[in-house]
Amino acid sequence: MTPALDTSRQAKVVAQAQAVLSQHAKSFQLASLFLPKEKAADAAILYQFCRLVDDAVDEADNLEQALQNIQQIRREIAGKYSARPAIESFVAMSKRLAIPKDTAKDLIKGVMSDLGQVRIQTDKELAIYCYRVAGVVGRMMCCVIGVNSPKAIPHAIDLGIAMQITNICRDVMEDADRDRIYIPANRMKQANILAKHLLLHRVPHNNISAAITELLQLAEQCYRRARLGMHYIPFRTRIAILIASRVYRAIGRKLQRTHGANPMHGRTVVSKAGKFWQVFLGLLDAFHPVTLGWVKPKIPPSYFYQHWSDLQSPEA
Repeated sequence: MTPALDTSRQAKVVAQAQAVLSQHAKSFQLASLFLPKEKAADAAILYQFCRLVDDAVDEADNLEQALQNIQQIRREIAGKYSARPAIESFVAMSKRLAIPKDTAKDLIKGVMSDLGQVRIQTDKELAIYCYRVAGVVGRMMCCVIGVNSPKAIPHAIDLGIAMQITNICRDVMEDADRDRIYIPANRMKQANILAKHLLLHRVPHNNISAAITELLQLAEQCYRRARLGMHYIPFRTRIAILIASRVYRAIGRKLQRTHGANPMHGRTVVSKAGKFWQVFLGLLDAFHPVTLGWVKPKIPPSYFYQHWSDLQSPEA
């Protein structure tokens, strides 16, 4: 069993986690400034753990090393091996906040699907992947920020999935360089995109834009459904989540409006001024009748929303 960290060690772990957040996730780091101190610390610990799992695959020299890295993380979580501070603090936090054990397992399962060549065939496969690498993070964040209603969980999952689809649309070129294609094959076929051409960054702009536009529209639907559940979040914490959603959503909108949904130009980045504008809009959102829970629009149907529990099943 992993012992609880003493106060001085915990302070060092939190400082390190916040440094990782600041270095690798500036959008989330900006939003975390609006969280209460303790929740901001727990959010940083969660991000550091997710980053460690992701890097175990992405930063490995080869497939064998990646598998070894993941197996090592599993042993540390299970208490079969002395855990690194990042994992030790995550395990302690999970117990303290009653984070479901299956979330870490699903996250690892999702990251492992990035091993080697990646080809997503259908929208359902995309749903499963996005749930495992991002939707489960939304579930964990519910525990971190003190959201107790089970009705909030599908909305949190939708937000995680929306952000992941945004990532996929932004990072098409980077993923291709790693032999990874997350655009579903059925959508690529409709847009007349061949995988071999995408890997070489030689896809006609109109073709790739058509496929990415469809995915961004799917992300928009998820962002809208996520917004309908914001009233479940305590008010101060809600502001941080609204800001994170706004800042991340702006990436996809800039990709579509400024670059015509063509990711082949390079990585889309929102400027500092653009981020601060999204912060302002996020603050305004906090007082919107929908996010206050005064108005409750009908929730639009979605595979992600209606069947998210199916995505965590072993056979999925």
